[in-house]
Amino acid sequence: MSLVPIRRAILSIAAILVLASGAHAELGGPVSSVKVDGGRMGARMASLSMRGYARHDLTRGNGGLVHEFSNASGQVFAVTWSGPGKPDLRTVLGKYFGPYQASAGGGVGRVRHALRRPAQVDQADLQIQTAGHMGWFHGVAYIPSLAPAGFSTADLPVQP
Repeated sequence: MSLVPIRRAILSIAAILVLASGAHAELGGPVSSVKVDGGRMGARMASLSMRGYARHDLTRGNGGLVHEFSNASGQVFAVTWSGPGKPDLRTVLGKYFGPYQASAGGGVGRVRHALRRPAQVDQADLQIQTAGHMGWFHGVAYIPSLAPAGFSTADLPVQP
């Protein structure tokens, strides 16, 4: 028996898994894959059409909530989360995880008490605010340039 067909099958399955794991509705990414995000989190999903945008509610197994907001073009322009434990922020923030991580890391001269502050990103086209305490976390990530006309950050729940 030849190992070539088995090896091909294993490589094909591995390629499918790698490609599937790369698709998720990250901040700034396509809304078409919100279901993948929900699957990764083991979350129940519901979507609601709003004026000029859609809100996708993901209820995680631990009771935590993640809301992903998509514009009419199908791009995720905002994400909010709250609950026990943080969702996988690398997945949720996508390419914006780097600036978030840099804001959380601080620098050599950072004062000791400042290390306890939550990470914040305040850039022209990227806003991320996080907060929480032992056992409960919440946050908001928002890309103003992708938001629909007339959208206000007041429309984003501080604690969804």
